[in-house]
Amino acid sequence: MDSQRGAFEARLRDGTLLVLDGATGTELERRGVPSALPLWSAPALVDYPDVVRQIHDDYAEAGAEVLTANTFRTHARTLARGGLANRAASLTRRAVELAREGARAGRSRVFVVGSASTLEDCYRPDLVPGAAALAREHGEHARHLADAGVDAILVETMNSVREAVAATRAARAQGIAALVSFVCWDGARLLSGEPLEDAALAVRDVGANAVLVNCLPPANVLACLPVLARTGLPFGAYANLGAPNDDTGFTRSDDCTPEEFAAHAVRFAEAGAWIVGGCCGTTPAHLRAVALRLRGRPASVK
Repeated sequence: MDSQRGAFEARLRDGTLLVLDGATGTELERRGVPSALPLWSAPALVDYPDVVRQIHDDYAEAGAEVLTANTFRTHARTLARGGLANRAASLTRRAVELAREGARAGRSRVFVVGSASTLEDCYRPDLVPGAAALAREHGEHARHLADAGVDAILVETMNSVREAVAATRAARAQGIAALVSFVCWDGARLLSGEPLEDAALAVRDVGANAVLVNCLPPANVLACLPVLARTGLPFGAYANLGAPNDDTGFTRSDDCTPEEFAAHAVRFAEAGAWIVGGCCGTTPAHLRAVALRLRGRPASVK
């Protein structure tokens, strides 16, 4: 396990662009799996594990070098809303197992990272819990991910500086690399209104290994990349296709073809991004197009 984690950190720094996978939650919905809020993609680990595994398999076969385990909603706070709080550790482990099984479809080594999302709604910074709850609950989730054997923790869709810092500290306390990603819907600002630069520097200062933006429109990514570059860390983006909603969490859009999405990804790489993938609404076809254009490309450090 330690050698795999070390290999991931080395890959993160080796100077070639790293291709992440794409969406899990909206891909489950696209394949007919119910993914209603608040548990969203978590029940599929129990009811549709073969579909979860196949999604990972399809991303690995498409050329993704990193698979994200379906742990976006396996922390105890969310699971408690479905009466599953006592299954946080076991469902987290199951999610990582399914991603590992899917990784075998890759053309070469494929890494598995664990998702650590906001404890509440990704699009509601006003709901971010207090400091004690953030430290305790992100700490528990990070321990579950570490025990399950992830290669790194992807702290993602962060909408406030203080939760991003708490989740990053929790990941690094486990001795695991932390990639930290923020959602910025309009310009280089978090949904909390805080400047992305402040957020990126804050997580860098508590040990983040990379900084990104995610679940934002492709059109907003280029406004964020120069800000991330100023941290001196590997940086990147994984944009979405669609918009959030209050029922299913996200409404995917078919307006952007795989080739069009890959063209966006090339522009991100030309702007200096080291890490590129897809978020809600993207599919294995989108990531195949990205991998064909970008996999193995030298990172353009700006």
